[in-house]
Amino acid sequence: MSLQSKLESGQFAISCEFGPLKGTDTHEIKENIEVLKGKVDAANVTDQQSSVMRLSGLVTAALCVQGGLEPIFQVTCRDRNRIALQSDLLGAWVMGIKNVLALTGDLPALGDHPQAKGVFDLDSVTLLQAITSLNEGFDLSMNELKGKPDFFPGAVVKVESNTEASEELQIAKMRKKIAAGARFFQTQAVYDPVSFGKFMKRVEKFKTPVMVGIIPLKNAGFARFMNANVAGIRVPDDLIQQMAAAAKEDREKVGLQMAADLIKKMKPMCQGVHIMAIGWEKKVPEIMAMAGL
Repeated sequence: MSLQSKLESGQFAISCEFGPLKGTDTHEIKENIEVLKGKVDAANVTDQQSSVMRLSGLVTAALCVQGGLEPIFQVTCRDRNRIALQSDLLGAWVMGIKNVLALTGDLPALGDHPQAKGVFDLDSVTLLQAITSLNEGFDLSMNELKGKPDFFPGAVVKVESNTEASEELQIAKMRKKIAAGARFFQTQAVYDPVSFGKFMKRVEKFKTPVMVGIIPLKNAGFARFMNANVAGIRVPDDLIQQMAAAAKEDREKVGLQMAADLIKKMKPMCQGVHIMAIGWEKKVPEIMAMAGL
């Protein structure tokens, strides 16, 4: 069953994520496809994640299709104007890619080519509008297409906000993305089930599936780094202390169990889970088993 069918029929869906490598060696990509296919419903393929140049996400998503793993093609607005974005989207559909996640993208200064110029001709909302227009058979200039796609578009949302105004902004952005065509959401990583429950109460009126984001902690330093540098992530002190107290040889087991426990607690609140393993992609089936998925 496809990701779209699962979410639209009200079944709990599972996605994960992996990034293309820097270079032309695709062995690890193909290994991940073999490990994950038949286990998850779909896998996000990142688009030059964190502004670091890598192999094309479009090519990697096509490799997923060829390998039998349903991809979610992440598309950012940082590196392409509206002509290139629409062209790549049409190409993705021709190659059998049906799910698209619309993102604005990180600033180039954060990556390994800090001198690169960001494009940002579109943002995540206007990219969703472009996808909707393509689905209706027209490009953004209202030129009619000869053959049209039927993408299942998604978007992202942050659950954790530092201020009430920031939380209101996230809810308003979510509303705009739905109006522009978003039909499912994946969240930034969540570590506080109570906070997530409050967020879900606020957005249940949108009646749009939400997949909670999970990043397994690797050590206490990793958690502290995310708290200091990644917007929308807040790892509670008690989880950091658990990781700090774990012996080095036990940290992986503790991090995986912590991720599984978070999934168990938040599963009843949402429509799916999105596991971002960040280098532990082959551990995703183990996390799923520990979480009872």
